[in-house]
Amino acid sequence: MTKQDFQQRMEQGILLLDGATGSNLLKAGMPRGVCTEQWIAEHPKPLIELQKAYVEAGSDVIYAPTFLANPISLKSHGLEAETCRLNETLVHISREAARGRALVAGDLTTTGKLMEPLGEMSYEALYDAYREQIACLARSGVDLLVAETMMAADETMVILDAAASVCDLPVLCSLTIEADGSLFFGGSIYEAAEILEAAGADAVGCNCSVGPDQLEAVIAGIKDRVSIPVIAKPNAGMPRITETGEAVYSMNASDFGLHMRTLAQAGARILGGCCGTDPSYIRAFKKAVASL
Repeated sequence: MTKQDFQQRMEQGILLLDGATGSNLLKAGMPRGVCTEQWIAEHPKPLIELQKAYVEAGSDVIYAPTFLANPISLKSHGLEAETCRLNETLVHISREAARGRALVAGDLTTTGKLMEPLGEMSYEALYDAYREQIACLARSGVDLLVAETMMAADETMVILDAAASVCDLPVLCSLTIEADGSLFFGGSIYEAAEILEAAGADAVGCNCSVGPDQLEAVIAGIKDRVSIPVIAKPNAGMPRITETGEAVYSMNASDFGLHMRTLAQAGARILGGCCGTDPSYIRAFKKAVASL
């Protein structure tokens, strides 16, 4: 899919993303503390079943589980040399699950390290790491790229630069925010959205952090600042942490669907679910936004 193809697809109406991956794989038996990408590569069945369920529920796009499959993040598991193998394997698994009925996105995220001058991570080191991962994803046949759960505009711009150097795939950028729209590493989602559109992002918005009930004003504010599609992929409300350390989210699928309809009316054109959601949530908000 080229950037022009993506623009044409968005002219047809709302695009539905998938829901959470990690929390559902934990329920399916993935141990805590392992390298998620390596575990999925060795145990593909739970992911295939989950992603098939998302497609059946109505997802137009599923995310290949390449979230932390960049060489900087993989180094913490001693797997940086496996970057291409893991990305190619994980994309293949998601393509098997999609079977041509949904687009497959190559998923990228923050390394969690601040860039210079606030931190030790240089532009060049980040650029090389993201470029390596994106090149592997492009060769593996992803339809688009998603930079999600980003914490600052500057690192997201490195992903856009790296992507532009190796392919013409559309890049969707979503940042994690506070309920008032502020970013965790400084600045606001509104400023970031304008910067990222100017840098070549094909869509921009937010994911994770909070529930959809807290995002109506944020989504409307982003919509007022940009001309590209706006993304909303929130959590299933706010979590309660149990005695065993498990996060239990407060919002059921039906209520989630109704709040997602409100976000669509506020200007979101690309909708999905993050932590605490599962295929029932996608099914619920697909029904809720059908008339839009």
